Amino acid sequence: MEQVAIRAWGNSQGIRIPKDILKALDLKSSDVLDILVKDDTIVLKKAFKHKTFEERLAEYNGKIEITEFDWGEPKGREML
Repeated sequence: MEQVAIRAWGNSQGIRIPKDILKALDLKSSDVLDILVKDDTIVLKKAFKHKTFEERLAEYNGKIEITEFDWGEPKGREML
C-alpha cells in the first residue's frame, strides 16, 4: 500500500497518483475517473467510455451471435 499526501490545488485539495499505479490501470493524464465515498473510503474508478466504431471493429472476432430478446408485452400502440 502506498501513501499520498493531500495538497492544496487552487481552491480545492488534490492528490497525486503514483506513476506505477497509473501504468497498472492504463490511466493517462486526460482520463476521467468516477469518485465515490463508500464505508469511510474514497473509491476511484475508470469512467465508462464509449468506444468508437473503429475500436469496436478492431475487437470484432468475425463471429456474429444471434440471440432472441424478450421485450415483454406491448405497452402502447406497437405493431404486432
